[in-house]
Amino acid sequence: MSVSRPAQCLFCRTRTLARVLPHRARRPYSDSSSKNGPPPSSSGRLARSLVEKLKPGPSGNDDQKRRALEIATRDLPRYNKQDYSAEDVAKVLPRFTAEQMAELAKKYTPEQMKAIEAGEEAVDPMDLATQGMLRKDGLRPWYIDDFATIQPVIDKPIRNPDSNYDPRLRPKTEDELAEDYARFYDSLPEDITEENARLAYRKFEDEMRLTVGLEAAERAPASYLAAELPRIEEPGIRFVNNEEESEKDPLMDRVYKQTGFTPEEVGRFRIKTLVQHRVVNQTRMGKIQSEYSLVVAGNGRGLVGIGEGKALEMDASREQARRAAIRNMQPVVRYEKRTIYGEVQAKVGAAVVTMSSRRPGFGLRCQQYIFEISRCVGISDLAARVTRSRNPMNVIKATVAALQKQRLPDTVLIPGSSPVTDH
Repeated sequence: MSVSRPAQCLFCRTRTLARVLPHRARRPYSDSSSKNGPPPSSSGRLARSLVEKLKPGPSGNDDQKRRALEIATRDLPRYNKQDYSAEDVAKVLPRFTAEQMAELAKKYTPEQMKAIEAGEEAVDPMDLATQGMLRKDGLRPWYIDDFATIQPVIDKPIRNPDSNYDPRLRPKTEDELAEDYARFYDSLPEDITEENARLAYRKFEDEMRLTVGLEAAERAPASYLAAELPRIEEPGIRFVNNEEESEKDPLMDRVYKQTGFTPEEVGRFRIKTLVQHRVVNQTRMGKIQSEYSLVVAGNGRGLVGIGEGKALEMDASREQARRAAIRNMQPVVRYEKRTIYGEVQAKVGAAVVTMSSRRPGFGLRCQQYIFEISRCVGISDLAARVTRSRNPMNVIKATVAALQKQRLPDTVLIPGSSPVTDH
């Protein structure tokens, strides 16, 4: 049975219906006013009624006048200059005074001051009132600012000098932090009140250093990366100390020696069993059944590894896969410690995994196995899709392979030039 004719007939009906329906003007996605809006006469009456509020009178203060001017200037391209007076516009859009120009001269060079003065003479406040307007599209800023100050949240931060970099910077150990707390408690006087002790403790926590090395490298690091987003720990995760377990399991002691991890660090790892099933090996003696496990492990800060285990019992196979995952942990680069660099793709068997970076707050929108691996790595914003085969083991291996195949900005070559790191 062919489906081409019904589809063709459906499309023909759609085109016929579009010709019958009356045309309705759509609002263009633009900052300028729509040509299909109300007639100029009604808009002109609205503007003149708003301008009346700008005139000096017993009612209305400067804030109300400024607000009325903002409302009136939203659709001002269709209004005329005679609707406004120069005196009222000068009150809302005043020029720089002599004191303000003196303050600007302290921050700018004489050439820049000449440019500012030329701009003041070239721009007419009346033109700003009659032609300027506020943006109404979906990409407009949510704030009104003169852009004279830098806001670290929405503007590009000022980079600190390279002298603030310390290659020997390292975090303090638990013993060093304990010594800092001990010195703080010893420095408190005996007759201090509870309120002063609380204030002193807050000041101590604000000023306490968490690293050993150059202080400027911790307070104001020299880096092009944006500030790290705050991370909310999951309340359901408990950190378990595996020191007693290591004393009973000599195989874990061997893993500690091979990897260099301590029992405390391993106890903070996020370990998840992703695949568990029974396998059968056909031999001449018959079918030998075993339990198979695939485990992923990560520290949530850029380390991840997968391990496979097979044993007669499920618990034994899980422990074997757990040790293999810890032993196979490899570093994964992250952009701003929350997502990946660009788009990566990997293929294992018939499973193809494609992952893309996303903006802050996007979340993890991907398959369940990629979701768990991203949580172990410490990635919080990611989009991924799996095409062709969806075999769990191949998907997991392809995901880890894709994370290892990321292209960093300093390794990308520009055609006809040397690497970025040489510039």
